Amino acid sequence: MKTNELREAYLKYFESKNCVRRPSDVLVPQDDPTVLFTPAGMNQFKNQFLGIGPLDYTRATTCQKCLRTGDIGNVGVTAYHHTFFEMLGNFSFGDYFKREAIHWAWEFLTDSNWLGLKPERLTVTVYLDDEEAAGIWHKEVGLPLDRITREDERENFWPAEAPSQGPDGVCGPCSEIYYHPPGGGKEVEIWNLVFTQFNRVGDPPDNLRPLPKKNIDTGMGLERTAAVLQGVESNYEIDILRPLCENVGEILETPYQFDGKAGRAIRRITDHARACTFAIHEGVSPGSKEESYIIRLLLRRAFLEGYLLGQKQPFVYQVVPAIVDMMAQPYPELKKTLANVQDTIRAEEENFLGTIERGLGKFEKLVEVAKSSNRKSLPGKEVFDLHQTDGFILDLTSSLAADQGLSIDMEGFRAAETKHKTDSGKGISWGVMAAGPLDELQKSQGETKFLAYEGVTSEAVVVGLIQNGETVESVSHVDLPVDVILNQSPFYAESGGQVGDVGVLRSERGEIEILDTQKHAGLIVHRGRLTSGEVHLNDSVTAEVDAVKRAGIRRAHSATHLLHHALHQVLGDHATQRGSKVEDDHLRFDFSHGAAVSPDELLKIEDIVNERISEGVPVSTNFMDLKDAKKLGAMALFGEKYPDRVRVVQMGDFSRELCGGTHLDNTGQVGLCRIESEENVAAGVRRIVASTGKKAIQRIRNQEGLLKEVATQLKTPQFQELPRKVSQLQDELKTLKQQLDQYTKASVAGSVDDMLKNAEQVGEARVICETLQGVDRETLREYADQLRKQSGSVAILLGADIDGKVALLAAVSKDLVKKGVKAGDCIREAAKVVGGGGGGRPDLAEAGGKDTTKIADALERGKAVYSEMIAKGAS
Repeated sequence: MKTNELREAYLKYFESKNCVRRPSDVLVPQDDPTVLFTPAGMNQFKNQFLGIGPLDYTRATTCQKCLRTGDIGNVGVTAYHHTFFEMLGNFSFGDYFKREAIHWAWEFLTDSNWLGLKPERLTVTVYLDDEEAAGIWHKEVGLPLDRITREDERENFWPAEAPSQGPDGVCGPCSEIYYHPPGGGKEVEIWNLVFTQFNRVGDPPDNLRPLPKKNIDTGMGLERTAAVLQGVESNYEIDILRPLCENVGEILETPYQFDGKAGRAIRRITDHARACTFAIHEGVSPGSKEESYIIRLLLRRAFLEGYLLGQKQPFVYQVVPAIVDMMAQPYPELKKTLANVQDTIRAEEENFLGTIERGLGKFEKLVEVAKSSNRKSLPGKEVFDLHQTDGFILDLTSSLAADQGLSIDMEGFRAAETKHKTDSGKGISWGVMAAGPLDELQKSQGETKFLAYEGVTSEAVVVGLIQNGETVESVSHVDLPVDVILNQSPFYAESGGQVGDVGVLRSERGEIEILDTQKHAGLIVHRGRLTSGEVHLNDSVTAEVDAVKRAGIRRAHSATHLLHHALHQVLGDHATQRGSKVEDDHLRFDFSHGAAVSPDELLKIEDIVNERISEGVPVSTNFMDLKDAKKLGAMALFGEKYPDRVRVVQMGDFSRELCGGTHLDNTGQVGLCRIESEENVAAGVRRIVASTGKKAIQRIRNQEGLLKEVATQLKTPQFQELPRKVSQLQDELKTLKQQLDQYTKASVAGSVDDMLKNAEQVGEARVICETLQGVDRETLREYADQLRKQSGSVAILLGADIDGKVALLAAVSKDLVKKGVKAGDCIREAAKVVGGGGGGRPDLAEAGGKDTTKIADALERGKAVYSEMIAKGAS
């Protein structure tokens, strides 16, 4: 059975059991702070499991895109580990439970109408105390007792060790299904049935409280089960992964063989390239924080694997078309961003090429120190820094170290890695399903009725007050932060790039200023501070949104849709939205594009936006089913999660987008849109910042005021004369600079002669260490160049006080560099004396420092270092 056939068969089977087929959630969940990437199928159903919000269905089935990096070191090494994979799942929210989950899993796996696996090839595990599950497997399914293994809470409970170790929250025992291949091959876990039936509260004993509604969360690995059905020993040999491995081998000109020398590296490249293709498709660009850092790490690991195989040019981006083709049946949307994904990966590879040499320099220094100290291994802490800071994967460093006859201090490396994980906090995890005060409020009070489309004021009742993370009955302390939950609200909670509304809540007893509005599941959370009196639970209030700011937000939000349309007109359909921030008459719009937008293109974009504004076309909003909206051609954002019922915002006949934000009734109400800037924000992602309405007009006035001021300063009353006047001043400045350069060179020449006369002779070389007055860094370099030109063997260290800070420059003639005299070593020691640091090439290095009173001491230290190196080189 092919992998695509398996995916469809699973979903159809559980649809036959009245499970609602749901689409895969996004790979990067926007509303779940506990995870960076979606790690399992259950994540999109957290609210259903917790009983929060309306329950539209009680049974579901999915094929979920997942990304985990917890076992990243095993990727490509073992048969089954991946970073990106697909998880088949079926779920019950207070509906069916253990009996159905177990019987259905067995039927799907063994019935000839479905997978038809031989029952004797399957064994199961259950939790030690789970007599119910064990009884179903033995007495009802008919599994012999010797094929049912009981495991402890570490192996067969979710979360692992929850009963004794925690955390508090929803939890339950598991039952895992294993397949045993013919011929004595290694068993493989293909299915995990999780029975979430408890709420853990506190430490044992008696800390597992039965849930009023018990749930089912099961997961079957798509790739693992495909490997079983296709009779191969590794996931990487199945029909959707083996061709990708072969494609990578062709690109590297290293034919792929599973047991070949390059097999592990090619599998790792394949896995990481697939993970990055899906993540970048959803808008995650390589970067230095959170999910962006994970993608950068995966790309660098993939690139370095190729680097070790002799590939010294970008190549990972070439793998993307094959990945898109192979995954096109379940995920056809990948085709729409192929070019952007390739451009992003290639840019990151080219950027990393520039850092490899720096990393190699740090590595060589570690080797030098280890050998001079007669150590046989490189320190683990520094090796981890190479891994973390410079992207040198451990395998690369180990290979390079082995060439030098050295090993790695793995204990130190693991300690540094553990410390980093602890310090960095948030990571890839399953998350904990524990309800907080807001969740409890939603359970008891229901969702906030949303009135933002209807106006900016409404009457409401306070149904929740939260201070310092706890629910309270009233607030009476002025200025203390408070979260207010109402039964209904005209406030728009921040989402879709649009900032939350501000305003005021007024009751007969007091007043709360609302400074921000956020969303928590189905609740609108009004965040503010008490400004007068007091407010109690169940008080009636008048909720008033700041109408002026709401109007500015509406102008800016409608302008983003016009901007998106204009970008497609000028740059092409690939320029899709990658993020936005919509504020009061101000907007920030990120979009896919591989190069800077030219000034002419920016003018065309701005012209199209303002043309659409001047046309004054109607803006309409309609609610419809998601499938109907897509048929209509409404633009959906990749990586955005949409409900079954969506809101379509249409402007004339040129713009249709899925959007929940507040908008104008007519494009003419935007008034004016001015682009302020365009810049790069990540690989393959550009950003336009613009203003609308009042702020756009104010920007024009500010620019005119600035022109007037410049004209006054230049004594040029007519604006049209400013370019000529500036050009005239530039010519004058150029002439003066040339004259100054001539003077400086003459001055330097005279000083250089004096320095050479006073130079200290060390062996066959001259050592010049001098303090210079009234110079800049460029002049320091001029001195160094002249000294090396007019002398033979020379080692130079120059110091100066520039704007109250120490500037040091070291330079060494080429013949001394060959003898081991390095400018970088000298300046490193000298900089320590003045409380600074720096570095550079062996022949030229610069440094800075804080303590200008110790420049002379730094020069003395530098002179001593030079003398030691020259003496050592001579011997």
